[in-house]
Amino acid sequence: MRHSDEMLARMGLDGVDRLFDDIPEGVRIDGLALPDGLSEIEVLREVRAMLATNVTADDHPCFLGAGVYNHFVPSSVRMIVSRSEFLTSYTPYQAEVSQGMLQALFEYQSYIAELTGLDAVNSSNYDASTALGEAATMCLRLKDKKRFLIPEALSWEKKSVLKNYTWGPGMEVAEYCYDPYTGYIDLDDLASKVDENTCGIYAEVPNFFGVIDPLVTKLKGRFPDVALVVGIDPISLGVLKAPGDYGADIAIGEGQSLGTPMNFGGPLLGIFACRQEHVRKMPGRIIGMTRDADGERAFCMTLQTREQHIRRSKATSNICTNEALMAVAASVYLSVLGKEGLQTLAKVNISRARRLADLIDEIDGFDSPIFDAKHFNEFVIRTPTRPEKVNKLLLRKGVIGGLPMHSHVPRLDEHLLLCTTEMHSDDDQDRLVAGLKEVA
Repeated sequence: MRHSDEMLARMGLDGVDRLFDDIPEGVRIDGLALPDGLSEIEVLREVRAMLATNVTADDHPCFLGAGVYNHFVPSSVRMIVSRSEFLTSYTPYQAEVSQGMLQALFEYQSYIAELTGLDAVNSSNYDASTALGEAATMCLRLKDKKRFLIPEALSWEKKSVLKNYTWGPGMEVAEYCYDPYTGYIDLDDLASKVDENTCGIYAEVPNFFGVIDPLVTKLKGRFPDVALVVGIDPISLGVLKAPGDYGADIAIGEGQSLGTPMNFGGPLLGIFACRQEHVRKMPGRIIGMTRDADGERAFCMTLQTREQHIRRSKATSNICTNEALMAVAASVYLSVLGKEGLQTLAKVNISRARRLADLIDEIDGFDSPIFDAKHFNEFVIRTPTRPEKVNKLLLRKGVIGGLPMHSHVPRLDEHLLLCTTEMHSDDDQDRLVAGLKEVA
């Protein structure tokens, strides 16, 4: 029996195709339609011709956000992270030969600590979804309680990953509502769901609607005995108050916008920060600065709380790697922008969203934005027809539309989440508006 057949038999499978049962039939392909006997150069020509039919954000303006964002990446960021010292590096087990990577990660931690207003930052998690899952289980360790509260308005990906993380320890995840007029937290509904078994509350600023919710700053004062986890967009912190300043115990977020292209949805960068008193309960690893035997500055892995390094029963996480290269990109990106540059960028994103929302609101049949609130760079609009149809019509006009909301927030049936950044010129926005006018 061949090894492959033996492996399949051990798994109780009658063929290798069974391994791919989870992939929907509609997106499977039976190989590439390439003629036999082609040379390598001919194969490359054929494949490139196939790829040329793809539509990317480089070809058409893209107004899709919801977690992965189209921001400008300076050439210096690409150049530095492409150096072999960073690009080929893995986990820096041997500190004496990994000083460059360790220093870059230490700088990343320092930047994120300053942005979030918190004391300790790990380096790092896979993405915002896994960071949320880790935050929930950290709240369990902090409070020894098993109820964790999240917003109703949250992407299904985060909910799905959170469910996976909390299933093992037997945690209960409950949702609280939002105010339908402002998009803010419904504080009364939240208060009714906080009980003696609640370990943590998760809230986002800006939230899934792109709304900048001022009520999040009041949550720690309202619920002092519950751990507060705040989800952030790091670029928004150029102008918004740091979560540590209003009592957050943990801050998590998606760091892709800090110097990493969209890359068709990955790799991403999970930001995770907490207060100093909680650091022993934090997952992942921390890079520290010390002195070597000669008294010179040196860097090392100070805290390693994963199962590979310590006894499994004492580990805070089984994550076996990090997103080191993306963390280095974030460090370079923030150093290139600087404090004033980040503040300017955040303001540009707010102003771009305000302009676009106002233009769409003037179109008959559209309501933009649907929430009476301040927004960062995303906002929800009501469409006169199904949002999927709107997106198809926009694509014919050379515009990539937004995110239909009903898959994430079912009661928002004919609603579209649009995102605009510094990458969009007035002409790009006007092009989107012209396409929406034809829909109406």
